[in-house]
Amino acid sequence: MLASWSRGWTLAAGAALQVHLLMVALPARAASALAAWAFTEQGVLQLRTSRNARLEAFYQQPSDGRGTRVWIDFPGELRFPRKLVGRGAIKEIRLGKPRPGATRLVVEFQPGVELEPSQLKLRGTSPDRWELRFQGLPTRGLDDFGEGDLTGRSTAWRPPSRIVPSQAPVNPAGLPTVKRGRYRVVIDPGHGGPDPGAVGIGGLRETDVVLDVSLQVAALLRARGVDVRMTRTSEIDVDLPPRVNLANRSGATAFVSIHANALSMSRPDVNGIETFFFSDPRSGRLASYLQQQMMAVSPGTPNRGVRRGRFFVIRRSAMPSALVEMGFVTGEIDAPRLARADHRRRLALAIAAGILNYLKFEVK
Repeated sequence: MLASWSRGWTLAAGAALQVHLLMVALPARAASALAAWAFTEQGVLQLRTSRNARLEAFYQQPSDGRGTRVWIDFPGELRFPRKLVGRGAIKEIRLGKPRPGATRLVVEFQPGVELEPSQLKLRGTSPDRWELRFQGLPTRGLDDFGEGDLTGRSTAWRPPSRIVPSQAPVNPAGLPTVKRGRYRVVIDPGHGGPDPGAVGIGGLRETDVVLDVSLQVAALLRARGVDVRMTRTSEIDVDLPPRVNLANRSGATAFVSIHANALSMSRPDVNGIETFFFSDPRSGRLASYLQQQMMAVSPGTPNRGVRRGRFFVIRRSAMPSALVEMGFVTGEIDAPRLARADHRRRLALAIAAGILNYLKFEVK
């Protein structure tokens, strides 16, 4: 926790609490400042937002047969309102658009759940992180759930700079061969538009790196006869549920989400490649093929291995799925490589090879 950002604010019934952390309101029709959220099994709501966003928190007592409600308003407009079934003491989570240019996250508790509003404190733990602890909330039946990536994204701000996309022509020579027209793969370039993801050394932006690599992966797979669907092909904002819905509706054979990692700018010593899967053994094998190939083209960077993860896009997808982290944009080894078109080209070839090997050897 950063001491200069760790203050608490008490929610009062019917009153909005404005969080004062160098607040800069976003334009009325900007994308939602809410980037990710999770409710933990310990009864803590965790949030990731745009840096220095203005949040307002509200509490409402049970009424009209409905349980206690707590909601938080964020600047920027949510594109896809939705509801999620709760866990344990939580009846439902709702994300909506209470008015143009705003986003609202509502936590509605089961009838009979009692909370003391004076004990509820919304705390800013860094310029883009928040937590709200529900003191006294029964935790039985609670399970970690949420949307988006809350891990490893808080970095010191640098002026953004765009990388030059790779210009090398697509050449699949040497890649594994599979039966043409048999497979469909969804490629998911992380972040996009007003959400650049991590920003690292020299202003290197995650969104630029992953879009360039993803477009190359798609071209390489198509050249091998694979039907490829992409969740985005340009710098636009795509919410997480639509990414998963596209994959699930398409009947894809596999889903691969492509990202770059980050840590604090004060830790350039942290580097490495890692690949995540949720729980399905087939997803684990897909992740292993991807990790093996990426390490083969990245000598000198640490192998952070294949790991289980709870990222929304791999947790909610119906087919074998993996999320790759191609290196740290804040790392002294990885960042210069990710900024180079030739290395991004090698990573694209590696990811395409990993996917093709999975299709060839694991899909019956």
